[in-house]
Order: sequence, then C-alpha cells, then structure tokens
Amino acid sequence: MSLRKMFTGAMVAALVSVAAACGTSEENGSSESGTAFTPPKLSALNKLGTPEGALNVLAWAGYAEDGSNDPKVDWVTPFEKATGCQVDVKVFGTSDEAVSLMKTGQYDTVSASGDASLRLIAGGDVEPVNTGLVPNYADLFPFLKNQAWNSVKGVSYGIPHGWGANLLMYRTDTVKPAPTSWSAVFEDNPSTKGKVTAYDSPIYIADAALYLMKTKPDLKITNPYALDDKQFAAAVGLLKKQKANVGEYWSDYLKEVSAFKAGDSVVGTTWQVIANVAKTEGADVEAVLPSEGSTGWSDTWMVGAKSKHKTCAYKWLDHIVSPKANAQVAEYFGESPANPKACAFTADKKHCDTYHAGDAAYAKQIWYWSTPITQCLDGRTDVKCTDYSAWTKAWTEIKG
Repeated sequence: MSLRKMFTGAMVAALVSVAAACGTSEENGSSESGTAFTPPKLSALNKLGTPEGALNVLAWAGYAEDGSNDPKVDWVTPFEKATGCQVDVKVFGTSDEAVSLMKTGQYDTVSASGDASLRLIAGGDVEPVNTGLVPNYADLFPFLKNQAWNSVKGVSYGIPHGWGANLLMYRTDTVKPAPTSWSAVFEDNPSTKGKVTAYDSPIYIADAALYLMKTKPDLKITNPYALDDKQFAAAVGLLKKQKANVGEYWSDYLKEVSAFKAGDSVVGTTWQVIANVAKTEGADVEAVLPSEGSTGWSDTWMVGAKSKHKTCAYKWLDHIVSPKANAQVAEYFGESPANPKACAFTADKKHCDTYHAGDAAYAKQIWYWSTPITQCLDGRTDVKCTDYSAWTKAWTEIKG
C-alpha cells in the first residue's frame, strides 16, 4: 500500500488525534509495571464460551477498518466470518472521549492509549486480561509485555498492539549541522527562531521534562510523567521560553508536512510516518531519535468491565494481533506491529525495518506516553505529583 493511500479518510482523523498511546520507561530500559495506585478488584475471564454474535468496538480511526473507507482495507470482515461476531465500530477522536464513552458500559473493547489506560483501569472501566486466552499473545515482542501502560502490579490489563516514537525532524538544507539533541527545539538558535514546531497536546510537557531530566540533573527527574511541583514548574518554564521560537503547534500531519515543505517549519517533533510522507512529497527532511531518547506511544487493546460479549472481545484481541491483521493495521496506520510474525505480511517489505519493529534497544530509548497522576509513577511516596488536569491547565497557559 502506498503512503498516499494510507492517509485517506479515517487516517486523517487518526493522525490528528493520536495524542494517545502509552506508558513509561526506565532510563536505558522499559519499565515493568509498578504503578502506585490499587485498581478496583475485578477478575479476568476464566475461559472462553460460545461467541455471543456481536462486538462493540471503540477504536482510534484506522484501527478497525471494515472496507467502508477503502474496499482494500478490511480486517473486520474476515474476523466476522471466522467468529460469527458482528462488529460495530465507534471511532473516537481523543483519549478523553474514549474514557468518557467507556464509562457508559456500552463497549466491549477499546484501543487505549497511554493518556487513557490508567484512567480506565483506575475507574474500573476495564478489567484484567487473561493472556492465556489470547494464543497470539505468546508471539508478541517481550519488551511490550507487562509494562506500565498495559499492566498494574504485575497484572495485565491489555494486549499490546503497535508502537512508535516521537522523533526530531529537520530540514537538511537549513539546519546545519544535523541535530542530534532536543536542544535543537528547546534552546535558542537565531537560524530557527520562529520556525520551530511542537506537538499540540498537554502530553508534550513530558518532552520538556525528558530534556530537563537529561540536562538538569539537579531537578532529579527520573520519569517525565512523574513531576512534583518544582519539576513541573521547570518543564512549564522551558516550554514558555520555547514559545518565542515556535512558529506552529501541530496536531494535523498534513499541516506539518506542508509547513516543512514550504520552509515555514524547519525543526520540531514528528512521527516516522510523517517524515516518510514529507520525503515522498519532495521535502528535504530527515528524522532522528535524539541522544536523550524520546517520548512515544504503545497502544493496547483492553476489555470493558461491563462487556456483554467477552468471548467475542477475546476473539478480537487475538485476531487484531494475529500476523496478517497486525501487519495490515501497522502498515495502514504507520507504526511498528506488536507481533514479529506480522513483518512477513506487510506489502512494503521494508516496513518493519523503517519502524524499528523488534529493535528492543531502540524501544528502550522511548518513554511511552502515560497519564500523569498524583501518585507519582516513579515510585515516590513522600510527595504528590501533578496530574493530567494540571498539565491541561498549564498547556493552555503555555500557548497563551
């Protein structure tokens, strides 16, 4: 499938609103689940029953395609034929919307992102997942399992689906020498003033926190999603300073591509898939994972606690990470698949290399998006950390 075809219809909505995806990492390595809060006592399904004949799916656009957007893009229909579970898909636009919709109890499964997953778990809206009932789970990359974005205190709450990093993109004809650090966007540079671009979301505060974690050790930041008042103030201060150099805050990949093509933006955050599109449209750009590492996403399929179709839900979880379906989603959406066997089924045989599938060393450099909560995700108990509501308020102030 060409990149052009990948970004039609629903994909635009997916990339505009993918401010979601998951978890945390320890320095030089992904963290195991160790979230401080205690979730409501819910049990995972013991055994599969007879498929109930229906499945209500809540998903990011591009994650549950049934051919209606493109007849050639359909992994829902084969699932329906194989299981007898008739799928009804509700597409959501933001993680806040997903959390709100899951509270209704109307949905059996959700493709949760990291700024939603902990809220869903803490609210009792999703339940633990019995991974033994998902045969394809055994094949998934080990570094995606039992992580802070899909597990709590060793209990799995979902099935890893796909992942990617937030990269540093720059115009090769303008930004010289080639940048290798996030200092390219956070420190003053006369040649890029007014032409820096940053991701338009409160979760971007974590990018600033990650940079400070690596450059200001006196702040003692050990997790960019676990910030006490002093650490949070430093990150917000850095972003307020950065604003003088920002020409645009982006959330629409098409606008970012256009800005880099025109030279209105010359350096800033991006995704690999956006860099690929920009290159195919003639922009002189490159994208790198900076020396400090980066934030990123790792999405998870979860089961609704009030689901009335749990056997169908488990059938879906297994289907969506099966080699062929996982390959279709990863290529259509523009991310690394969770199942290494998917790499044999991508139309573009270089897809898994491009998106670093199976590259654990690369993945260890990513701090996956996670919902900031008052109980510090870095394990501290002597202070309270700033929660997502504080991040949202601060983001409004940063943008002015």
